[in-house]
Amino acid sequence: MARSTKQSRAKKHSFAGKQDGEEVILVEHRHPIVLRRQLIIGMLVILVIILPWAIATANVYDWQVYANWFLLFGMFGLAFYWFRAWVGWYYSVYVLTTYRIMIVEQRGFFSREVSELALTSVQNVNYKIKGIQASMFGFGDISIDTLSGSDPLQLKTVHKPVRYQQAVLEVIRREGLDK
Repeated sequence: MARSTKQSRAKKHSFAGKQDGEEVILVEHRHPIVLRRQLIIGMLVILVIILPWAIATANVYDWQVYANWFLLFGMFGLAFYWFRAWVGWYYSVYVLTTYRIMIVEQRGFFSREVSELALTSVQNVNYKIKGIQASMFGFGDISIDTLSGSDPLQLKTVHKPVRYQQAVLEVIRREGLDK
């Protein structure tokens, strides 16, 4: 059920440069665990900005007003930091179509990098789930070898890499691109 729903949502996607007859098969985000560093840093920032406020409020110091402003600006800054990280995660996707694989990497609000590989150039698709975290949360890296012999295309921290690998291989077989 979840797979058919995800595939039906993927077919509704449209993007610039979409060719005639090209169909979106699968759209995958990086695993949300990539946001853990920002979450940990944010928790430490919360401790740092709450500490002066708590001391000033508990003891009714003269600088309580400044502690309140420090807390307010600190929380706004943290919300901006977390929102920027979320935007980078949400708009970074791996797109599989009937003709190509696209990697869209969003960094912050105004920086985007798009790479693509024609499925006719795919020689081999491998995945690797390495470590206890990756095994527990179900994410891994996918390596796509090309016919040109250049460095393989790397898709990092893909949620359920087996599903993505199988989808790529299925499209290649179905479209007759493995000749």
